[in-house]
Amino acid sequence: MTPPQTEHRKGGRTRRVVISAVLAVTLSAGGAAAWALDRFVVPHAEITNVSEYEASQAGTSTTTDATSAETSASAVVTDTSYTAGDTGVTVSTVTTGSGDDTVTYYVADVVLDDATTLKSAFAEDTYGENITETTSAIAEDHNAIFAINGDYYGFRDTGIVIRNGVVYRDEGARQGLAFYKDGTVKVYDETTTSADQLIADGVWNTLSFGPSLLDNGEIASGIEDVEVDTNFGNHSIQGEQPRTAVGVIDQNHLVFVVVDGRSPGYSAGVTMTGLAQIMKDLGATTAYNIDGGGSSTMYFNGSLVNNPLGENKERGTSDILYIAQS
Repeated sequence: MTPPQTEHRKGGRTRRVVISAVLAVTLSAGGAAAWALDRFVVPHAEITNVSEYEASQAGTSTTTDATSAETSASAVVTDTSYTAGDTGVTVSTVTTGSGDDTVTYYVADVVLDDATTLKSAFAEDTYGENITETTSAIAEDHNAIFAINGDYYGFRDTGIVIRNGVVYRDEGARQGLAFYKDGTVKVYDETTTSADQLIADGVWNTLSFGPSLLDNGEIASGIEDVEVDTNFGNHSIQGEQPRTAVGVIDQNHLVFVVVDGRSPGYSAGVTMTGLAQIMKDLGATTAYNIDGGGSSTMYFNGSLVNNPLGENKERGTSDILYIAQS
């Protein structure tokens, strides 16, 4: 689901050198190729040092107090779980089928002490287009105990983007997912509201991808025919693919699923309907598809949990959802 990627290392220096060289050659050819490279490959930073930017916004700064210190002291981590106060993460592996029909997916059952414990972060701590790092690199930069890839907001210029209570983009285009500060999570129509209204209603984070997988606990109709975008690189949402999804079990009780794929004998991937069935079987009443393919990644306690594309190698993404280690 993600666009072609160039070489990349933490900090983005190698990636930018390669891109600059390719751009110089392509610009000499002129026309549509140069436009496509600039639009879908070349990094365009709009806000750097997002951490400071968010901290400067009213109501988004965080402080350390005696309670957080006590939580840190009481945190318990095992190979598959994390507990700190009332926040808990439990990671499990599920394998179904056999032979080339084998499907392997990873489930993180997450209970939050507070909805704002689930945060978002951008690659290279920068908001813009085509800026990427691996899920693991972004997670490590933010001291995450748990993370999944986000919606790859940086590959498109539409969609409402609210992250950690701050508005970054207000271009409604599709079904979005809104995480509220009171612990509720809702699928909504971006085209019928605005980012400012969502903030006023108490939204903490949004994702803009889709489609919605479940309607009141039942598999949504027509999900095999949904197109997230019509631009280059977005045709692979159909069929059996690697997937990432967010599900809602109850207030402040979420389930995250990463399905590996394109790896016969290990994991074939699933259709959109198959993903919806997984989320339903896990007890979700609301579920939402986010960026998949080679970007589908789950991270826990310093390590990659899944095996992307059967190559045990991550591909860059624009953003993550994560829980910081106390």
